[in-house]
Amino acid sequence: MDSLPDAIVQYILSYMNNARDVALCNCVSKRWKDSIPYIRSLFFPRNSFDNHTGSDSPDDIVLKMISLIERLENLVVYSPFSGAGLASWLTMIGPCLRYLELRMDNLAEQQVCNESPSKLDCLTSAKSLESLKLWGVLMTRPPKWDVFQKLKNLEIVGARLEDPALSTVLQACPNLTKLLLLGCEGVISVSIELPHLEQCKLDFYGLGNCSFSMNCPKIEVLEVQGCSWIRVQKTKHLRNLSIANNAGRVYMVDFEKLVALESLSIRGVQWCWGAISSMLQWASEVKHLYMKVEFTGDFETLQPFPEVDFVDFFNNHHKLQKFDIHGAMFAALCQKNSLKNVDSGFVIPSLEEVVITVRSPLNAEQKMNTLESLLKYGKNLKRMVIKVLQMKSNHSSADDFFDEICRFTCMNRKLVRIE
Repeated sequence: MDSLPDAIVQYILSYMNNARDVALCNCVSKRWKDSIPYIRSLFFPRNSFDNHTGSDSPDDIVLKMISLIERLENLVVYSPFSGAGLASWLTMIGPCLRYLELRMDNLAEQQVCNESPSKLDCLTSAKSLESLKLWGVLMTRPPKWDVFQKLKNLEIVGARLEDPALSTVLQACPNLTKLLLLGCEGVISVSIELPHLEQCKLDFYGLGNCSFSMNCPKIEVLEVQGCSWIRVQKTKHLRNLSIANNAGRVYMVDFEKLVALESLSIRGVQWCWGAISSMLQWASEVKHLYMKVEFTGDFETLQPFPEVDFVDFFNNHHKLQKFDIHGAMFAALCQKNSLKNVDSGFVIPSLEEVVITVRSPLNAEQKMNTLESLLKYGKNLKRMVIKVLQMKSNHSSADDFFDEICRFTCMNRKLVRIE
């Protein structure tokens, strides 16, 4: 290092980001100390100040370190900090900061929500942000934010939100291309209208009864968890779609025809059958379909799926390459009338892989017929995986059915396996 030009030393050290390493380098030599201003990123881990015994507070130490850097672009702080500390940092580096990630740690209900300045309100000083990630956020009142014109990526993980606060946040970020709201509670109704948004992942927990609407003409990837009413407009660019509700029911979905959709995943305990059949109709061009819905039924009563015609289903999904199907939908395809009138020219043209989860020995003969039909008509099938999980029967029929599956696997060992 001693023989290297100053510019090379500065370039090498500029790749450091851990605050502890930066502090140690500051003590190595005057030459290394003089290179500290060229660092672009700082990361303060959760335990940065666990053994701190000095007179300076952690807020002051962070301020001193960032004051040594000429143009700090990335700041990540997982260690505890105050609103006043954050305000002092962003006053100094806000104009040049592009990436900011903070562990807010203000979710506890006993904490005072009227902290002044609040951590959220301080963020408005960082007007040049391109990416903002927040962990553990209490957002029960709208933050006092100006518009973040350059912000492209917003991620909030573990948050307690209220609808007006979330609406204010989205209005302050009009040019987002990526939005993640994960592990969030308290939301009742969400409406997103962002003209440049391409990727969106929403995970709301609680009763699973949120309503969600979206009008984002460039959306390509959408994942929604915890909503019962879903309406999405302008979907011509949507390629990947996932809808799940692990706590509540999915009552209604409303999409335009999903002409570009390649992957669809629908999961949950109970979906209204109208919502399932509509999704399957709109997603007629899909290549990868994952279905794990346990029951249908419009109200409290859980009901099995109605019969689904095997031939009609695959004729209406002729581009389907991978089909991952859980018990209820598999049972719906295995009704005795489903394969009664198969045309001699019928084939499943594109199917290459099918994963089937079987949880009941009921209608064993029809289920075996359906497995055999997938091999017979799936001319390009390369792999079939059969998962036998928690077979809900103590009767000998469960053993007989499993024996039949094992025999079927042995006869088609090149294509079929049991997991």
